Amino acid sequence: MTKLILASGSPRRKEFMSYLGIPFDVDIPNVDESPVKGESPDELVHRLSRLKADSVSQKHSDSVVVAADTVVCFNGMILGKPSSREDAFKMIKMLQGQTHTVYTGVTVQKGSLVRSRVVSTEVVFDPLDDEFISNYVASGECDDKAGAYAIQGIASVFISEVKGSVSSVVGLPINEVVKFLREFGLDIPISKVCA
Repeated sequence: MTKLILASGSPRRKEFMSYLGIPFDVDIPNVDESPVKGESPDELVHRLSRLKADSVSQKHSDSVVVAADTVVCFNGMILGKPSSREDAFKMIKMLQGQTHTVYTGVTVQKGSLVRSRVVSTEVVFDPLDDEFISNYVASGECDDKAGAYAIQGIASVFISEVKGSVSSVVGLPINEVVKFLREFGLDIPISKVCA
């Protein structure tokens, strides 16, 4: 049986992969995630997901590797993970009452065979006052999250609309992953998933 590897240490990505009912290992890639000058958000996540997949695939050439990268984009500005709680406050303040786009690049690779796609999803935040934002930031949920929020957590109370893939906003467009895995000959045991 082909071995499956998730090239990520993200607990959210691990959780989505576990839904598939296929055993998998985790190998966290060590790559430079800095944007290249002039790179658009979709180009960035596409390049990084491929870089992560290739980095891990080189060590496990007989395995199927799944990698992803996610960024939040607002008015042409890429919002990665906040560097501090103050940075998180600024990000949420900027996004409140607005629509932004989340881009996730996903790559599935086995040796030289590679499938990759970028999924974009629009997310709409309710208007929020400073006290609410401060309380949200103090919860710690914003730490280590692109755009300083987790759609699957407390942030769901101030997200009024999502146009596109929710799992992609969380960090792994699972629908695309399933399609790619099937192309690679991996069967998703739906009986286990739905048991």
